[in-house]
Amino acid sequence: MAVAMSSTCPGLYCGRMMVNGSVEGECGVCPRGERANLQKVCERCTESPELYDWLYLGFMAMLPVMLHWFFVEWYSGKKSSSALLQHITAMLECSLSAVVTLLVTEPIGMLSIRSCRVQMLSDWYTMLYNPSPDYVNTLHCTQEAVYPLYTIVLIYYAFCLVLMMLLRPLLVKKIACGLGKSDRFKSIYAALYFFPILTVLQAVGGGLLYYAFPYIILVLSLVTLAVYMSASEIQSFKHLFAKKKRLVVLFSHWLLHAYGIISISRLDKLEQDLPLLALVPGPALFYIATAKFTEPSRILSEGGNGH
Repeated sequence: MAVAMSSTCPGLYCGRMMVNGSVEGECGVCPRGERANLQKVCERCTESPELYDWLYLGFMAMLPVMLHWFFVEWYSGKKSSSALLQHITAMLECSLSAVVTLLVTEPIGMLSIRSCRVQMLSDWYTMLYNPSPDYVNTLHCTQEAVYPLYTIVLIYYAFCLVLMMLLRPLLVKKIACGLGKSDRFKSIYAALYFFPILTVLQAVGGGLLYYAFPYIILVLSLVTLAVYMSASEIQSFKHLFAKKKRLVVLFSHWLLHAYGIISISRLDKLEQDLPLLALVPGPALFYIATAKFTEPSRILSEGGNGH
């Protein structure tokens, strides 16, 4: 009762309900889609997500697509036609899941969402900030202060999983005849592992990912591009243009580089930030320019001659 009679609510996320223009009730958790304002009154979230919020959602939406593609490529062997169809199907599954997720999120039936503005890291972990006004009883105010950025990703993963289970087995059974029965569904089995991992990652590390994802994209895209070019023994532009697949991989990584740069800069000042996109081809060009100097066989032969 002491909490209810207090002029303001304790804690960062506790608030009172607004009923018919007047503040009523005890301090507590705000309903979903609302968060406590500075006056500790639950206020409906009506803002649209910022560009950075959309980029974060895009990153979380890309993760299952890229993992699908990786495992399809990994297990398809030399059946390139089979792999291509599975790549397209995975893209369609995730795209359809994204559209359905937006449609079922408020405002329902529209490809837009209303959100609460992310103010600090603790907004993602409100369960850690339940106050104890009398140091004995805890006032539970756990809520989605970053509505709907936390739950919308989990809903999207659920739709991805359902659509994959409905569509992919039929497709794989039809087209992957060249693969053995045990290999045929391995890319699907892999997804049954990585979807729970992605879900736990979002549930536990969503806030950390929100602030770190631009740097994660840049680092991972640079490392994977270097590994791919090394594994494919690409040491010149001639090697690069020898196969169309290599160009597809290169341009995909360039898109990821650009995505990371845009996410870091947030395009606050276009005249300053857009020229940064000219750096996108830099790592690939640097690799090709220096690959011949770091060829292991050349280093070994020079070392042998030195002896």
